[in-house]
Amino acid sequence: MAMKQKPKNNVELNKMRAAGRLAAEVLDFITPYVKEGENTLKLNDLCHDFIIQHGATPAPLNYRGFPKSICTSINDVVCHGIPSKDDVLKDGDILNIDVTVILDGFHGDTSRMFLIGNVSKEHQQLVQNTYEAMMVGINTVKSGGDIQNIGCAIEEFIKPKGYGIVEEYCGHGIGKTFHSDPMVVHYANNHPNYSMKLRKGHTFTVEPMINMGTAGNELMDDEWTVRTLDRKFSAQFEHTVAVTENGVEILTESPAGLHYPPYNL
Repeated sequence: MAMKQKPKNNVELNKMRAAGRLAAEVLDFITPYVKEGENTLKLNDLCHDFIIQHGATPAPLNYRGFPKSICTSINDVVCHGIPSKDDVLKDGDILNIDVTVILDGFHGDTSRMFLIGNVSKEHQQLVQNTYEAMMVGINTVKSGGDIQNIGCAIEEFIKPKGYGIVEEYCGHGIGKTFHSDPMVVHYANNHPNYSMKLRKGHTFTVEPMINMGTAGNELMDDEWTVRTLDRKFSAQFEHTVAVTENGVEILTESPAGLHYPPYNL
């Protein structure tokens, strides 16, 4: 059965814009703290306080038992890394910070990659290609189009570069609930179950996870952290988007213009 989502009205879309903007502001705020020698628990606590101070709630905290307020995924961690004082950032690391806020009952969800110190050219390239893959997917979105176009465009862009596209984790519908239809896969898949005709007011995330090596990954014993099977690096970017009359609106764009690393503050 094909996926469905009820389009949001203008009042709901304005609440989505506010939640998306706040999520992006959290990442702008944390950027100067992301540096060599910092631990990810400190980053979590700073983000948590910022979110609360702005009248919102960190959606990941206690969501299905997740113990922290943001996800911090370093190097070969694909997604859902749990912040810890033992995870100290070091020269050459790459880090994804994934933030979701609940503001006035609506969710805003976004993630960015950060480069720590002297990151190798091949890992910088992985990060750049992952950002571009997300944008290639987002740029297919328009009213009357099919959501499957996103994954087809991402695969067409990524596959010639020899990277693996993670298939087990995908983008998702978002609004009053954190995760809902549609599922947004980031690879070419024409199965009718993954199809949805887009209409103005649909909102969802586009968040490709791209591996340096194979697409294979495994869930760790903490039942959250996902790592690449070959332990090569993985990168991810994420935006929440809304379908408009003639295209797409990115709801989680950085108000400070910090779209792509290295971020110039």
